[in-house]
Amino acid sequence: MLGSAGALVAGTLIAGAMAAPAASADGRHHGRGDAEARGVAVAAQRAAKAGIDWKDCPEDWGLTAPIQCGWVTVPLDYAKPHGKKIELAVDRHVSTGTKAERQGALLYNPGGPGGSGMRFPTRITAKNPLWAKTAKAYDFVGFDPRGVGHSAPISCVDPQEFVRAPKADPVPDSEADKRAQRKLAREYAEGCGERSGEMLPHMTTPNTARDLDVIRAALGEKKLNFLGVSYGTYLGAVYGTLFPTHVRRMVVDSVVDPSRKNIWYRANLNQDIAFQTRWDDWKAWVAKHDDVYGIGDTPQKVEKAWLELRAAAKKKPIGGVVGPAELIGFFQGAPYYDSAWAPTAKTWSAYRAGDTQALIDAAAPDMSDLAGNAASENGNAVYSAVECADAKWPTDWRTWDRDNTRLHKKYPFMTWANAWMNLPCATWPAKQQTPLDVKTRKGLPPVLIVQSTRDAATPYAGAVELHKRFKGSRLITEKDAGSHGVTGLANPCVNERVDTYLLTGKTDRRDVTCTPHATPKP
Repeated sequence: MLGSAGALVAGTLIAGAMAAPAASADGRHHGRGDAEARGVAVAAQRAAKAGIDWKDCPEDWGLTAPIQCGWVTVPLDYAKPHGKKIELAVDRHVSTGTKAERQGALLYNPGGPGGSGMRFPTRITAKNPLWAKTAKAYDFVGFDPRGVGHSAPISCVDPQEFVRAPKADPVPDSEADKRAQRKLAREYAEGCGERSGEMLPHMTTPNTARDLDVIRAALGEKKLNFLGVSYGTYLGAVYGTLFPTHVRRMVVDSVVDPSRKNIWYRANLNQDIAFQTRWDDWKAWVAKHDDVYGIGDTPQKVEKAWLELRAAAKKKPIGGVVGPAELIGFFQGAPYYDSAWAPTAKTWSAYRAGDTQALIDAAAPDMSDLAGNAASENGNAVYSAVECADAKWPTDWRTWDRDNTRLHKKYPFMTWANAWMNLPCATWPAKQQTPLDVKTRKGLPPVLIVQSTRDAATPYAGAVELHKRFKGSRLITEKDAGSHGVTGLANPCVNERVDTYLLTGKTDRRDVTCTPHATPKP
């Protein structure tokens, strides 16, 4: 979910860490962390005893049998394990293989922060060929992280107001525009405090990692098998640091740079640069297929057409609801995912040919979709809550203004939109922590890292950084590719190695570079 269309505009995917003081090799901490380490042990023991009461999923969850749903109870504050509790929603599809083939449960996090993993078991019901071998060995287990979906969901603003369009152009023309956006960001942060204040201090990546360990225990698993994508890689990195001896197999795909200096302010600035690079890749592809789309036969002409579309929508929002902010919310799909290249170009081409409705349907909110709008608002609230709580953010507007003004000159596609998305962290109403120092600790097994070199949401340097920090890890690089989430794409060089690792625990003796998956067809 590395990019939720935001209350303020549009954002990226990344996530944060909490002030979990550095853990020692045996998992003990110092100060408050001592209490949290004891608290998670208490909660895990309780969960192991209780197990999970698996039943058919509630009808309105959209998860049909044989997928089953259940609940795991965790403390809101791990330093007070006997205090207030919250319930986390979990689901599963049992492994398709024989009893002899079964290796336990594989837990999944798709990113965000704010993404739900509850669709993960549908990879089995949909007979996804990429996961058929793994499904024989593992129960596929998804969950809503704390604050997300069905797991004590948080909110910062009325969902209908959150999605209402058109929003202000994120690219400011004046100081007055900046003041207006700063006011929106401050009001959004205040809304989070008013609507979800009790949860906010506890919406951290280390707490979600502790939740993951309690879910592991509730499943009856001695060790965790985990697949994390995007922000899910940071969750995995924090889990591996806090609970090294509890890891069995871990695949991290499209990696957040876990260094403390990167979480989270700098991570978002680095994204702006990477998004521009991938946006340029897409424009080149559109130009190459000008015979299909008729937008422009050079990247420069495609960019000119984009700027003209933006300017026209700013002057008069398309259908009264699609302005520059909504256009960015729609068009950012192309730099994120190759699967969006052709649909985005097709919709744009149709608009230029006179089909206005296709673009409105794609970019404007559906005010009648109450459930979908609530989910969007919730996802954005969790994104803000986790990133703002995980790390200390600049509070001086001059820092934000300087950094984003400078970046916008060379990397204009996402810079200001991303800035406004994250600006609530400057006036966040809850305590901000110090990120965990991600590192190898005694007992951590080899971790498999998968990354494309031109990823926009999680730049390649993040995978290199985690590879350095997790000794014995193995890095698979998909060269000259940039789709976010590599393990979900058909590339035998990657797919076969992920299967081998999950099924046998074996990795290549050296890091591996793979050629890119197939380029999208127009």
